[in-house]
Amino acid sequence: MPGSTPELPIVVLDALMPTTQRMVINRRGSTVWEVESHRGHYAVKLGYPIEATADWPAQPWTALAPAREGAVLLRLGVEGIAYGEWEHGTCNFQPWHEGPDLYRLWERCRTKGSSIAPDTSVALECVQALAELHAKGWAHGDVQPAHFIIGPQRTHLIDLALAHGGHVPEGYDFPFRGCLVHYEAPEIARSVLDTGEAEPTQEADIYALGASLLMSATGWRAVEYADDAPRPVQREAVANGRRRPVKVPGELGELVDAMLSHAPEDRPTIHEVGKSLS
Repeated sequence: MPGSTPELPIVVLDALMPTTQRMVINRRGSTVWEVESHRGHYAVKLGYPIEATADWPAQPWTALAPAREGAVLLRLGVEGIAYGEWEHGTCNFQPWHEGPDLYRLWERCRTKGSSIAPDTSVALECVQALAELHAKGWAHGDVQPAHFIIGPQRTHLIDLALAHGGHVPEGYDFPFRGCLVHYEAPEIARSVLDTGEAEPTQEADIYALGASLLMSATGWRAVEYADDAPRPVQREAVANGRRRPVKVPGELGELVDAMLSHAPEDRPTIHEVGKSLS
C-alpha cells in the first residue's frame, strides 16, 4: 500500500459493486472512500500499518483501526456496518453522512475582522451527538472538529476507532496511545508521556469538545506551543496546563472555558453543557 496508487481492494469491490467511487482521504495508515452502489451510499475505510522511518516509529495498529471501529459501531447498534480484512490490513464500510464538518461550517467566524459569532444551535447539535455516545457508556477518545458532520437532518459524530466502553474483539483491539494533541486533555497527555498509553474518558471528551469549539470558532488551539513542536513537547505543554485565554465570541466563551478546565472533575458533564446551550 505505501508508495502505491491507492485503490479499493477486491473484497470491497465484490461486497459493494460500486457504481461510483471517490477517495476523500489519503493519510499515513489509512484511506477513506465515498462509494455509491445498488446497496447504498457508503464511507469505506482501509487501514494498513505505518512502517518506521527516521523520525516516526512504526505504528502497526493503524492496520487494525477500521475493523476496531466496525466492531464498535456494531456494538452501538448502528445499521449498515460491515468490517473485515484485506491484503494489507482491515477495512470497514458504513453509511455515508453528507454535510460539512464543524471546522468548515464555522469558517466565516474565523475570517479576519469577522463579526459572525459561532452558532450555538450547531454547538448544541455537536453536544447532543456526543451525549448520545456517552449515554451508552462509551467515551469517543478522538473528539475533534473534523469528526462532527453537520448534516441536513442531524449532526453525526464519526471516527470511533479509538472509542472505549464495551467489548472489542481481541484480534482487532489495541491500546489507546492518545489522539491529535490539539484536542487531548491534560490527564491523557500526562499518561501518554509517562506510560505511552492512556484510558479514554468522558471527561476527556468534554475537554476535547471544548477545544474543538474553540478551534472551529477562532482558529486558535487551546494550548500554546510552537506549530512545529515534536509531539512530546506538545503533550508536555498540554499536561502542564499552558492554556491560552479563551476568546470565543458570544455565549460560548464562558462555557468553553469551563470545558477546558485542567482537572477533569472541574469540567461540566455533557448534560450540563447541553443544558447551558439550551
